[in-house]
Amino acid sequence: MSKTKVFIDGSVGTTGLRIYDRLSARADIELIEIEEKYRKDLSSRKEAIESADVAFLCLPDTASIEIVNALGNTSTKILDTSTAHRTNPAWAYGFPELSNAFREKILGSDKIAVPGCHASGFCAIVKPLIDNGIIAADYPIVCTSVTGYSGGGKSMIADYESADRDLELDSPRQYGLSQKHKHLPEMKSVCSLEYEPCFSPIVADFYSGMTVSIPLTKRLLAKSASAENIHSIFAEHYKKQKMVSVRAFGEGTMLSTNGKSGKDSMDIIVTGNDDRILIASTFDNLGKGASGAAIQCFNLITGADEAEGLVI
Repeated sequence: MSKTKVFIDGSVGTTGLRIYDRLSARADIELIEIEEKYRKDLSSRKEAIESADVAFLCLPDTASIEIVNALGNTSTKILDTSTAHRTNPAWAYGFPELSNAFREKILGSDKIAVPGCHASGFCAIVKPLIDNGIIAADYPIVCTSVTGYSGGGKSMIADYESADRDLELDSPRQYGLSQKHKHLPEMKSVCSLEYEPCFSPIVADFYSGMTVSIPLTKRLLAKSASAENIHSIFAEHYKKQKMVSVRAFGEGTMLSTNGKSGKDSMDIIVTGNDDRILIASTFDNLGKGASGAAIQCFNLITGADEAEGLVI
């Protein structure tokens, strides 16, 4: 059996490391590696990517743009986990469950932008609401997202796991206070919204996990719908998906944000009452919010089972 040749550019970061761990255990993949001293050398990275069938870019935006420009019209399929190309229409957006059109574009593309973690949870909720006419494109969306500290990368992980850390890290911390979070452009673009949402991300003292919550007010909906009606829409939308599931309506009285830690799947929750409806998505910010989504797209474009090597 021929193996798919893969290069991970940026394999030492949190996303790159998890992709490496997932793929290194697979017999159908040959991982291309370069010496540590060439890890940041543009020409060495370019050569490695061009020798691969598929390359993962786990880089800062500027480094991702630099290597993509250096590659030009390469035959290597590119999966970029940075923010750099998520609103570029020439790139496929790597969330196949959003619609058949999203899935088909991924299958036919050589360049795939892996969604941001907060944006994944947001789009999983808002895109079906827009597509089914439940909310209008100008609905005043308010979104709260709680995440584990691994989403901040190595520096934040070190801060939280330090023996003499700052006392402020003992409590949840809201950030993005300027309402200029880097995921907002893709939230707006992917969901075809007229305005960016009012977005409140919060980082808390646990390693991984994310819950994105969006409340709806019935009197502001574009189409009259009960909470159970909306649950039925989500259940129908995601019923054939392997990596996204919809829990029973109103299930549970508490929702733990680290409940999907270590997994690559996502759950959708619909609850509340007919005046105020709450929709939430919960998943691992490093799983369906990053490396899991990247590997899912990799599986699709290489003809493997969509969930191969992933933890559901």
